[in-house]
Amino acid sequence: MPINDVRNTVLAIANKNNYGYISPQDFNLYAKQAQMDMFEDYFYQYNNWINRENQRSSGSGYADIIKGLEEVIDSFSTQAFLAQLNPPNVPNVPSGLSGSAVYQLPSDYYLINKLYRYPTLRVRGVTSSSVFAGNLLIDNTKNFFTSGVQPGDLVVNTTATGSAPYPATGAPGLQGWVQNIQDGATPTGSVVTCSATLFLNPTGGVSEGYAIYDSNNIVEVERVSQSKIFNLTSSNLTYPTPQYPCYVLDGNLISVYPTTWDGLNDPYTLGDDMGPCDVKAQYIRYPNAPKWTWVELIGGEPLFNASATDYQDFELPLSDEPSLVAKICQYVGIEIREAEVANFGIAEEQADTQETS
Repeated sequence: MPINDVRNTVLAIANKNNYGYISPQDFNLYAKQAQMDMFEDYFYQYNNWINRENQRSSGSGYADIIKGLEEVIDSFSTQAFLAQLNPPNVPNVPSGLSGSAVYQLPSDYYLINKLYRYPTLRVRGVTSSSVFAGNLLIDNTKNFFTSGVQPGDLVVNTTATGSAPYPATGAPGLQGWVQNIQDGATPTGSVVTCSATLFLNPTGGVSEGYAIYDSNNIVEVERVSQSKIFNLTSSNLTYPTPQYPCYVLDGNLISVYPTTWDGLNDPYTLGDDMGPCDVKAQYIRYPNAPKWTWVELIGGEPLFNASATDYQDFELPLSDEPSLVAKICQYVGIEIREAEVANFGIAEEQADTQETS
């Protein structure tokens, strides 16, 4: 949804009778809050329509509101590998969870849908720092043929931080897939062609960590409550296993059980430490904060600048523009102390609520 269109509409409503001026900074604050309000409301609407469906009072076909809401929510669905924290960096893990592996959740996560683990580590190491060539993984100390690497296996750059110079993924672990192992490479089997450029050698001459996992072997990690994990881990009969792992959510951290398993070709034998970036989350992220960017003219009037690096449109569907404008008008009316503008927003929101009900 174009943020400039929304701003122009809001200004047109607020300035109809010269009520007051809205600075770009204030507009961006109201835009962020209004988008967040609507984002969270999708989940309440979804729950409401699920209940109606159970009561057989929902529509179908073009009147299938649930399908539309699912499409909107799915647009915020993403996946990311989780950063495993070394023990010195783990803050205040609850007592009894010290036997778990602790991971950092992405900074933009709103709701975790599923957690997966890649239990079969083919090989790990560091790239040869003297060479860098596009989408190639080069390690002169390895023979990827004898390591059992196969086309389609998951390749992870474990050095990637989720920030510059790497893509801003919000989480570590730049990932791709093995396309092939190059024949004729020297040393033999030392070059893997990846599906994308994963190893950037950003500063030149610096090795980057990597891990290659069997992509055909994925285990879902089940969530359990903190009240249950103590019971599960108190008995050998119920303790989580590599076949049936589990995790506990603790703020922006998760604790995964068990902590160890065999990392080479046999996922069901305990022994080796877990590999880097072997836990992947499929989650609903927060929408990116909208930002109307501008340049100042001589007279002080801001001019829209869509080429700014921090420019960000709304991430909501275009069909929700009237509701978004109404919400922003409520905040604007409070700022300029003009009840008519605020009441306009409230009336529009109430009408929209009545229509969807």
